[in-house]
Amino acid sequence: MNSLSGKTLFITGSSRGIGLAIALRAARDGANVVIAAKSSVANPKLPGTIHSAAAEVEAAGGKALAIKCDIREEAEVESAMADAAEYFGGIDILVNNASAIWLRGTLDTPMKRFDLMSQVNSRGSFLCAQKALPYLLKSANPHILTLAPPPNLDPKWWAPHTGYTLAKMGMSFVTLGLAAEFGPQGVAVNALWPKTVIATDALKMIPGVDASGCRTPEIMADAAQAVLTRQAAGFSGHFLIDEDVLREAGETDFARYAVDPSRALLPDLFL
Repeated sequence: MNSLSGKTLFITGSSRGIGLAIALRAARDGANVVIAAKSSVANPKLPGTIHSAAAEVEAAGGKALAIKCDIREEAEVESAMADAAEYFGGIDILVNNASAIWLRGTLDTPMKRFDLMSQVNSRGSFLCAQKALPYLLKSANPHILTLAPPPNLDPKWWAPHTGYTLAKMGMSFVTLGLAAEFGPQGVAVNALWPKTVIATDALKMIPGVDASGCRTPEIMADAAQAVLTRQAAGFSGHFLIDEDVLREAGETDFARYAVDPSRALLPDLFL
């Protein structure tokens, strides 16, 4: 299987950035895509809404369902999964893309920010998986793909921003646990992380990062497609890196993903 045609993907935080790129890549295969995000009204500071993203998915050749959903709210997530399954006849794939970031030290991290990261990142990934699994377990080739790094206890990643690292590694450990629990039941539960910094709106939260040293979200989208078209049975518990996935799939031209091919690439966090 090398196409997502006819598959239904539920993608969190997919109104822009990497989530939208994954949605559009799936749409080009002819997939059904659920755009689940909080952005239902245009924001001058952030491009994209669930409605504009859904329109892009349809234009790219897929079928779209826009659902306003705050993944911190259990009732909203449960309702969104039910609506998606009813609309498309099931759910085959969950992509946990939504994430909150705050790269500051302990004394510069308001508890409101700490709580937001914990609720969206680790708790949100767990909650979305919990509510998606009853549908995924009925799919012929179910996948959960979470955008999270390989687990890493090196203090150099914890000292500068303990709150963010804890929340992000929480997504990694949720992946580890769900893979062990549901991998034997045929659900592929894996994580995907970029080798280099990706040029998205999140760069505004990383001081001193020049987008010209980044790659575009399309590399993550192509890597996700390569992962999600694999046979789910027996493929679980992997912490995958985008470039490695694509090299294994035969890709050799990585310059096309660079914002500026003449610039040295910036390695991403946790690697």
